[in-house]
Amino acid sequence: MIRAATAADAPRNLEIWRGAVRATHDFLAPADLEAIDALVAEYLPATVSWVKVDDEDRPLGFLAMTEAHVDALFVDPVRHGSGVGRALIDHARSLHPALTVDVNEQNPRAIGFYERLGFERTGRSDTDDQGRPYPLLHMRRSA
Repeated sequence: MIRAATAADAPRNLEIWRGAVRATHDFLAPADLEAIDALVAEYLPATVSWVKVDDEDRPLGFLAMTEAHVDALFVDPVRHGSGVGRALIDHARSLHPALTVDVNEQNPRAIGFYERLGFERTGRSDTDDQGRPYPLLHMRRSA
């Protein structure tokens, strides 16, 4: 089941984010990881997001969006490859048939995930949104 996230989900979502980043973002410098972690801890309770939950209503992954742009999609690493991320993208597409997302160029698993779901590369930035040296690929999935 996918439902709107609540403030009570924020600690679990932060746990999911931390686990997923440890599993997929080995390119982040420790100081940058610490700074980003603090930003995410503030961001999660304040953002509109969706969670895919298990039978006990425990989040397995979350999706945050601004209109048709996927701001964040993170899945508990023990659930990678189980369809949680795909289900969240399918939910996003039910809200906005055409989607955009920015993906770290140094995260080939995420790039492959989005490409398998029909996203295409539309551009590149040399830095992330905070100007850090982590290039982003801009991707789009048409309706």
